[in-house]
Amino acid sequence: MSAPATPGPQQEELSYRIELWHHAQAGGGVELVLARALNAQLGHAIFNAVREEHPNRRVTLSKGDRIIADSSK
Repeated sequence: MSAPATPGPQQEELSYRIELWHHAQAGGGVELVLARALNAQLGHAIFNAVREEHPNRRVTLSKGDRIIADSSK
């Protein structure tokens, strides 16, 4: 029997996502969710570290459908 497809309680609590995007030439869009965070403060800290690690890539901090921080702006 396989595991359920719905996210578990831990994943639901980590509602902030730090995302690395494809290059624009590759069609844009999220390439990879690099991290999840419990709160905005931790999310911003991870976002800033990832932005320094990938200075030429678009990185976003999101919660649900809302983008909170975007390195391309």
